Amino acid sequence: MRTTDKLALDGGSPVRTSPLPWELPGAHWMGEEELDNVIRVVRARSPFRYYGPDLQHMADKLESEYCRRLGRSYALAVSSGTAALNVAWAALGIGPGDEVLIPGYLWVSCIGSVLRSGAIPRLVDIDGTFCMSPADLKAKITQNSRAVLFVHMSGAPGHIDQVAEICRDKGLRLVEDCAQANGASLNGRQVGTFGDVAIFSFQLNKNISSGEGGMLVCDDLAVYRRAFAVHDLGYPRTAGRLDTTDESCQLWGVGARMGELPAAMALAQLAKLDSITSSMRSAKWKIRRQLEGIRGLDFREIVDPSGDSGCFLITLYPDRETAVRFVQALRAEGIQGPPGSLVCLHMEEWGLHWYFNNVSLVRRRGVCPDGWPWTAPANAFAKEYLYGRGALPCCDDFASRAALLTIGSRLEDRDVDDIIQAFQKVAVHVLKKV
Repeated sequence: MRTTDKLALDGGSPVRTSPLPWELPGAHWMGEEELDNVIRVVRARSPFRYYGPDLQHMADKLESEYCRRLGRSYALAVSSGTAALNVAWAALGIGPGDEVLIPGYLWVSCIGSVLRSGAIPRLVDIDGTFCMSPADLKAKITQNSRAVLFVHMSGAPGHIDQVAEICRDKGLRLVEDCAQANGASLNGRQVGTFGDVAIFSFQLNKNISSGEGGMLVCDDLAVYRRAFAVHDLGYPRTAGRLDTTDESCQLWGVGARMGELPAAMALAQLAKLDSITSSMRSAKWKIRRQLEGIRGLDFREIVDPSGDSGCFLITLYPDRETAVRFVQALRAEGIQGPPGSLVCLHMEEWGLHWYFNNVSLVRRRGVCPDGWPWTAPANAFAKEYLYGRGALPCCDDFASRAALLTIGSRLEDRDVDDIIQAFQKVAVHVLKKV
């Protein structure tokens, strides 16, 4: 098939007729190791991590492995990445009167976790990395700023080193959201090691998965003790039982403990993380390098290609009309997944990943009927903050003229070749006037 052949969108023959694999990186690597761990827990009849007839200590081992892998002092397994964010703000003492600076390209959990803490989110624009812009961060810091949430979006870190330096200079707490970039690094330093706290997710879409689950890591013992109490029922534990006698740590908990069954799966998956990310990175960069040089086709800035976890390829086009047409044509050429999957998207289809698509944020809806935390007297400083489209020019621009391709973790050579051929074929027709 030649790249000059008629587009499938216009009645020509498609490049491929079978769907690409589901995205879901870790799921494609699940096998006997996960099954063996889960069976051990079930046979021991001890799925609760803190006590039982024959504990297998899967959550303990998972935490230890995260500490070893990242070189951090403490790790806490929780029920989800969202729970990890909620726990992080409580552990850091963030609340009413505080603002947390967040990027406009993120996930809804990032916004919700800040608001549930009683603090106010302040939007920061992104740069060509599709992560928080250090320059705009500097411009947005106010006297109410207490913390920064840096989200390693779409598989690769942005300028986290610069953001960390700004936070140190300004005395701001830094939380890294590594949910979409587990296993990524920047110049040899792993994500999750730059901030005061970092969180990970093991939900099904992530680089490793236990269906649901998350992890919080830090180096400060006081922060860890607060995080532990909050993730549980508000108290530490002694010999597996709640200890209400320790006056230094008496809080309110959210019951976000990780059980032994998801921990068993996540532990087995963690051993495969480097292989998973290596597979995605290899496929992604083979595709990207074959497409570089096509006029009218540009790419997201990757600061350190060797540290890219590889799970997404983001392409940029001259304008929205071209981007939409390009995605439609790619899908018609067979560059799409099974029903229900999200393999090939125009960025505006990426829903709650964009600040302006979060209706509750745009309309300043609160956790309570009275609109709290917006109505809290301590948060009066934020009464003029706007969250609708137009607040962040770079986010708005990229959302309109970018596209996203998920990179399967088990792509075969034929899949990669088909993706390359489809891009090249579509480019000949859709970008010919650029």
